[in-house]
Amino acid sequence: MSSEHPRVPVAGTAVSVDHYIGGRRVSSAETFEVRSPLDWSLKLADVSAGDAATAATAVDAACEAGADWAALGVAGRGAHLRRLAELIDETVGALAEIECLDMAMLLESLQKRVISRGARNFRAYADLAEAYSERTWSSNGTANRVERMPAGPAVVITPWNAPFMLATWKVAPALAAGNPVVLKPAEWAPLSASVLADLADEAGLPPGVLNVVQGRGAEAGAALVADERVRRISFTGSPETARAIGAAAAANIVPFTAELGGKGPLIVFEDADIEAAARTAAGQYDDSGQVCLAGTRLLVAEGILEEFLERFDAHTDAHVLGDSRDPATTISPLIHPDHLARVEGFVERARARGDAVLRGGRRHRPDGLWYEPTLIRPASNDSEIVQREVFGPVLTLQTFADEAEAVNLANSTRYGLSGVVFTGSRERADRVGRSVRAGTVWVNCFLVRDLTAPFGGCGISGLGREGGDYALDFHSDLKTLQVRQDTTA
Repeated sequence: MSSEHPRVPVAGTAVSVDHYIGGRRVSSAETFEVRSPLDWSLKLADVSAGDAATAATAVDAACEAGADWAALGVAGRGAHLRRLAELIDETVGALAEIECLDMAMLLESLQKRVISRGARNFRAYADLAEAYSERTWSSNGTANRVERMPAGPAVVITPWNAPFMLATWKVAPALAAGNPVVLKPAEWAPLSASVLADLADEAGLPPGVLNVVQGRGAEAGAALVADERVRRISFTGSPETARAIGAAAAANIVPFTAELGGKGPLIVFEDADIEAAARTAAGQYDDSGQVCLAGTRLLVAEGILEEFLERFDAHTDAHVLGDSRDPATTISPLIHPDHLARVEGFVERARARGDAVLRGGRRHRPDGLWYEPTLIRPASNDSEIVQREVFGPVLTLQTFADEAEAVNLANSTRYGLSGVVFTGSRERADRVGRSVRAGTVWVNCFLVRDLTAPFGGCGISGLGREGGDYALDFHSDLKTLQVRQDTTA
């Protein structure tokens, strides 16, 4: 990489502001500002903004690298991915500090679990690719074998919440399957993706195998997904953007996965451990509610509502809104002034429509991007605050009379990413767990993740599944090879 391309100091690390294409840094004449949610007056960088030409150049590089990367085989690719994982482990501290400034997740969480998950992603997919067992059988006088073939260039578009971890979650299976990748990070938090490019270069990934294009979705992102040479698209973001990407994918007949957020129920039955349920419910405010898997709709049995609320309020009162670098802080600021305005809009419309704001419902202070933990009791299950994802520290509270009503409420939105159930009955856990329509349902726990499990949503929460062999299958084309059994050498 040329030393002539600009780098800016971010938390003591020199971070490139340019794209990474074909193993080198590439600048754009147009730039966009990146500011820190911790202090909006702090400009972190002016970052190169890619356009259609930039996108085409990146896909050119991916196409050129694809055949050689595929030819390395799973073991050769795995060696590169494991080396990259080692470098991530060595860089956890710096990455955590960069990401904390860039998108304001709690520094302690980034240091202890979130960034290191990126290394685990690369190791896990290297292992899974090597462990793949081809299906073989005999039929009709032929020996049959199912093989995975690399699909071709993959475009990966990632969101601004937990950007490094989610980028590695998507990039790792694509690379392990043998596909070159063009990664387009969210423009609100692109800096850790730039560091990932440096680490990939240091790990010896061949030029063009991983490319990073920065820019706005309507420009760089739209051009990438419309390129007819792209053979896989993986996206995390909003349903609105997914519809546009889906149309582009359909035009080129390209398989497409989308994780599109949620409006998860958190159901508490009378036989539950109420303390654990209340503590978990108050924990849904973590990261200012900017978590797609959060159980944002609290559904509580009528008979335990008073006790549940008493315990929930005590845990919520213990939250500390502050600087994400301070270990005492438990709730970080929202990502961007525009997002703060969006959250405020939801709450103000709920008030205007007669929904009861039980706590919070305002900015923490006039300056800054913090919003108080908010609980709303809707006037109706049809209320917007119940039916649409807020993606902020806003929960709703509803009660139910029996199990059937609880399940009906849980399944009453168009989303279906996740659900949480608290009950002391194994039979009810199994019964309700099967009945809640969601890609993942946790019982008496929350956010326990197994990298081999399928991940994705139902309804408008998504399309397809990521995780484990499901992701490797998505990034592969399957071939059935049939050979007459009397064929000789």
